[in-house]
Amino acid sequence: MTKAETDTQEYRSMVKTIILADASFRQMVFSNLHRPDQYPWHKIKVRPVFVKGQRQIQFSYFDSKKDITKNYSGAELETKLDEVLAIPFGQINIQTATGETQVRFSKQGKISITRNKSSHPAPNPDLSHDRTKRYPLAADKPDPFLQDIGIMSKQGKVLAAMQGKFIQINEFLRIIEQTAPQKNSAPIEIIDCGCGSAYLTFAAYHFLNNIRQIPVHVFGIDRNNQLIEKCRRLRDTLGWTDLEFDCSTIADYHPKISPDMVLSLHACDTATDQVIAQGILWKSQIILAAPCCQHELHNQLHAELFRPVTRHGILKERLSDLLTDAFRALVLRIMGYNTSVIEFVSPENTAKNLLIRAEKGPKSGEREFINEYRDLKNYWQVVPVIETLLGEEFQKYFS
Repeated sequence: MTKAETDTQEYRSMVKTIILADASFRQMVFSNLHRPDQYPWHKIKVRPVFVKGQRQIQFSYFDSKKDITKNYSGAELETKLDEVLAIPFGQINIQTATGETQVRFSKQGKISITRNKSSHPAPNPDLSHDRTKRYPLAADKPDPFLQDIGIMSKQGKVLAAMQGKFIQINEFLRIIEQTAPQKNSAPIEIIDCGCGSAYLTFAAYHFLNNIRQIPVHVFGIDRNNQLIEKCRRLRDTLGWTDLEFDCSTIADYHPKISPDMVLSLHACDTATDQVIAQGILWKSQIILAAPCCQHELHNQLHAELFRPVTRHGILKERLSDLLTDAFRALVLRIMGYNTSVIEFVSPENTAKNLLIRAEKGPKSGEREFINEYRDLKNYWQVVPVIETLLGEEFQKYFS
C-alpha cells in the first residue's frame, strides 16, 4: 500500500470514528469540490440530531439550485458516509466541542490535517429535531438587541407591525449560517451594501458573533448619512466592536481587505446589480442578494412574440423582474460563482422573496453560460446594467 493510500485510509477512519462514536461531534462540512461538473453536490454538511429520542446523523446536500436534508442511522448511515468520503472534496472542516480540524486535499491527492484546540469548549448543542419553527433569533424570549432596534417590545414579544421584517431577517440569517465560510482564527469579513436602517447588519453581527460565537467583522454602507449616524449611535449604545458603518455609495466604497461575504436585503432597482458587481470585483467568496424593485429592463423589452404578455403592465413588470434576475445569475456563473435563485421567505411575508445565492467556485468563463447569456441577450435585444458595471472584467469572456 502506498503512502497516499495509507493516508486516505487513516483520514477516512478518523472521519467515520468522529461521526459515529465521538459524543463531542458537532458538525462536519465537505466543500471545495475538485471536479464539480462530475458530481451532483458542491457542499455537504453533516451533524448529529435526535429524532424520537434516538441519535441520527443529518446530511444536508447543497447544489447550485437547492439543498436536501436527510437523516440516517445504522448500516444506512455507514453506506452514506462511504459515498460522501468517495467524493473528491478539497476540504473538510470538522467541529467538536473541544476544537476544530481542517483536512485539505491537493489535486494530486496529498492530504494535510490541521488541528486547533478551543480555549472555550462549546456547550452541548440542542439536537432536537421537531417540527416547531425555530428562528436564529428567538421570537419567544426577550432580546435586548431586538428591543433596541424596535422589532421586539419590552415584554419580549415581536411587534405585530414588525413580524414580516423579523421573519425576513431570520430566514436571511439561516442562509448566512449555512453558507458562511469556515475560517480558523481570523474573523469573517462581511459587507452589507445599502444597509439603510441596518436591521440585517446588526442582526448578522449579533447572531454570528454573540449567539453562535463566530468571530465576524461587519461593515454596513449606505449613502444616507443620517441613517449611518443613527446606526453608529446604536452600535455605540450596544457597545459592539467589529461593527462599522460608512456613508458611501456602493461603487465608491473600497474595503480594506477582500470580504468573505457581501449581503444585500432589498436594495432598490440597479443597486442590486451594483452589489453583485462590486461583490465580484472585491473577490468576495459569498454573495447573497435579495432584489427589490427592478425597472431597468422594463422599457427595453420589445420581443414581438411576447406582445400578448408585454401589453399588460403587471405581466410585463413580472417578466422584467424574472429576466433581470436570470441575467444576474448568468453573470455570476460566468464570473465563476456557483449560483442559485431561491425563495428565502414565504410570499406571505413579502412579494420580494427571491434570493440570489452565489458561492465562489474554481472555474470562470464556462462556455455554456457565456452562450446562454449571449443568446438570451440577443433574443430580447437588451443590455443588462450589470455587464456595464463589470466592464472589462466581464467583456473579456466575449472577445
